Amino acid sequence: MSDALSAIPAAVHRNLSDKLYEKRKNAALDLENAVKALITSGDHDKISKVIDVLIKDFAKSPQANHRKGGLIGLAAVTVGLASEAAQYLEQIVPPVIKAFGDQDSRVRYYACEALYNIAKVVRGEFIFFFNDIFDALCKLSADSDANVQSAAHLLDRLVKDIVTESDQFSIEEFIPLLKERMNVLNPYVRQFLVGWITVLDSVPDIDMLGFLPDFLDGLFNMLSDSSHEIRQQADSALSEFLQEIKNSPSVDYGRMAEILVQRASSPDEFTRLTAITWINEFVKLGGDQLVRYYADILGAILPCISDKEEKIRVARETNEELRSIHVEPSDGFDVGAILSVARRQLSSDHEATRIEALNWISTLLNKHRTEVLCFLNDIFDTLLKALSDSSDDVVLLVLEVHAGVAKDPQYFRQLIVFLVHNFRADNSLLERRGALIVRRLCVLLDAERVYRELSTILEGEDNLDFASTMVQALNLILITSPELSKLRDLLKGSLVNREGKELFVALYASWCHSPMAIISLCLLAQAYQHASVVIQSLVEEDINVKFLVQLDKLIRLLETPIFTYLRLQLLEPGRYTWLLKTLYGLLMLLPQQSAAFKILRTRLKTVPAYSFSGGGQISRASSGVPFSQYMHQREDGNAEENNINNSHQGINFAARLQQFENVQNQHRGQARNKVNYSYSTSSSSASKEVRRSEEQQQQQQHKPQASSASSSVVDINRPPSRSPRKGPGQLQL
Repeated sequence: MSDALSAIPAAVHRNLSDKLYEKRKNAALDLENAVKALITSGDHDKISKVIDVLIKDFAKSPQANHRKGGLIGLAAVTVGLASEAAQYLEQIVPPVIKAFGDQDSRVRYYACEALYNIAKVVRGEFIFFFNDIFDALCKLSADSDANVQSAAHLLDRLVKDIVTESDQFSIEEFIPLLKERMNVLNPYVRQFLVGWITVLDSVPDIDMLGFLPDFLDGLFNMLSDSSHEIRQQADSALSEFLQEIKNSPSVDYGRMAEILVQRASSPDEFTRLTAITWINEFVKLGGDQLVRYYADILGAILPCISDKEEKIRVARETNEELRSIHVEPSDGFDVGAILSVARRQLSSDHEATRIEALNWISTLLNKHRTEVLCFLNDIFDTLLKALSDSSDDVVLLVLEVHAGVAKDPQYFRQLIVFLVHNFRADNSLLERRGALIVRRLCVLLDAERVYRELSTILEGEDNLDFASTMVQALNLILITSPELSKLRDLLKGSLVNREGKELFVALYASWCHSPMAIISLCLLAQAYQHASVVIQSLVEEDINVKFLVQLDKLIRLLETPIFTYLRLQLLEPGRYTWLLKTLYGLLMLLPQQSAAFKILRTRLKTVPAYSFSGGGQISRASSGVPFSQYMHQREDGNAEENNINNSHQGINFAARLQQFENVQNQHRGQARNKVNYSYSTSSSSASKEVRRSEEQQQQQQHKPQASSASSSVVDINRPPSRSPRKGPGQLQL
C-alpha cells in the first residue's frame, strides 16, 4: 500500500475505485495532471510505478469498480503522457485489451472508452497492437450489450482512420486474421468484417485485390445471409472487386475460379447469379489462364443454363464464350475431363442442359477427334442411353454425335450393333424412337449403308420375335420416309441394274423374318412374280392377327404417292400380269368385311380390260377374260415366261424363296414350341389339382358317407383320356 501511496495520492487512489462515475472521473483528471508534472520533471520511473499500480491494484482487481477505475486511470495516464506515451504502450494497452473480455458489461464499455482515448493520443504507434485490437473488436461487435456495441463501433471507426493513414500497417499479417473469421455466421461480425474489407480496399497503398482469393468465399457466403443489409454490403464489396479485376492487368483467376465454381451450385439464387456473373467475366477476361479449370467451370455453368431464374441463364452466354476459345491439349486442355462433365450432365433433368452437354461433345469431336475417340468407351453407353430421352431435340443431337463417331468404319458397326441391342432390350424405344433414330441415321450416315448393316445384324438374330418386329419397323420406314426416297429408287431398279440387285439381296436375308416385309420389298423392287410365289407359299400358321394387321397397313400404303408407279402399271394388265396376281393374292388373304379388302377390291375394279401401249394403240388385255382363265393361260400357256429361269438379272429367286421358307419354318417351329410349353404348363397345373383332390379324398376315407362325393371330385378333375388333338392356339384343357 505504501508503494501505491507513494505513486498515487491517497485521495486519487480512493476515488478511482468509487462506485460513482463522477468521483472516478475527477480522480482520473487529477492523475492526468500528476503524470504531466512527472513528465515535466522527467521522473519516468515514478510514471512506470503509477502504471504498475493501476494494473495490479485496479485493472486486475476482483472488484468491478476497481477495474473501471483502473481503465479510466490508464487512459488518463496516456493523455498525460501525450507524445511520450508511445514508450509506455506495452504496459498500458494489454490490460485494456484484456478487459474487452470482462464478464461485466460496464467494464467492457469502459475498456472501449479507455482504448479510444489512448488511440486518439498515440495514433500511428497504435498499429503495433492492431491484430489484438482487431480480434477484440470483432468479438465486441457481437456483444450482447447494446451500449458496449455502440462504444465498440466508435472505437472501430477511429481504428480504421488510424490504419488508413498509417504506413506501418501490414496487410500480409492481417489477411490470415480476416480469413479465419470470414465464415462466422453472426450478422454483427459479418458487418464488421465487410466494413473492414471495404475500408482497406479503398486505401490506394493496400493491395486487397491480390489477397481476394483468401476471403472471396466468405464474401460469397454472406450473399445468402438472412439480413438484407449484409447481403447488400457483401454484394457492393464484390461489385467493387469485380470492377477492379476488369481494370487490373494481373489477376489470379485460377484460385478464384475454384471458389466461383462451388458457389455457382449454391441453393441461394442471388449467390448463383453473382457467381455466374463473375465466371462470365472471368471467361471473357482471362480465358487462356483458365484452361486448367475449363472442366470445373463447365460443370458449374451447364446446370445454370436451365435455371428457373432467367437472369442466371447468362450462363448460356458464358457457355458459348467458353466453347469458342481455341485451345489445344498441349496447352493443358483436358479433353477427357470435359467429356466426363458432359457425360454427367446428360443425366440432368433439364432438356436445355442435356442439349448443351451434347453440343460440347459434338464440338470436341470436330476439334479434337483423336482425343475424343480415346475416351469413347467412357461415354458410349451414356450416349446410347440418351437415345431413349424424352426430348426429340436431344435424340437428334445424340444421333449427330453418334454419326460423327461412326465416320470410322469400326465405330459404325459398333454403333449399329449397340443400337439393335438397345431396341431388343427396350421394346418401347423401338416403338417411340425407332423411326426417328433410323431416319436420322440414314440422313447422317447414308441410308444404304445403314440398312445394309442393320440387315446383316438381323439376319443372324436369335430372338426371332424381335427380328420380325424390327424388320417390320424398318420396312415401314423404308416405304414411307422421304429421307429414303433414293433407296426406294435404287430398289425399283433391282431387276435391271447391279446396285439395285445387290441391295435387294442384302435386305432380303433379314426381311425373311416377316412375310409382309418380303412382299413389300418385292413390290418396291417390282419383283411381282416372286411376290406372288411368296404369297402362294404361305400356310395357315402364317395368317394370324399380326400378319393381317401388317397386310392392312400395306394395302393402305398402296394408295399413297409412294406406290403411284405401281398403280399406273395397272393400266397395262397384259404387261404386268404378275402384279395383278399378287394383288389378287393379297385380296384373297383379307377378310371380306375388312376396310382393307374393300379398298383393294375397289382398286382392282378399276383395272381396265384393255392395255394402253406406249404407241398410243389400245389392245385387249388378257385381263379382259375371267381372272381364273387368264391366269390359267399365263401359267400353262407360257411356261417360259412363268419360269423366267428362276433367275432375273443375277437374282436367284428360287434360292431366295428357299431362304424365305427356311426362316419362316424357324418362326413356325418357335410358335409351336410356345404353344406346347403353354399346354404343358396348363397340364401341370391340372395334375397338381388332381393330386390335391386325391389327398383330400384319402383324408376323408374314414367318413363312409363322404366316399361317394370324393369319387365324384376325382372324376370331375381328371382330364379326359381321349380328346381330339387341336391345332395351334386351339388347345383346351
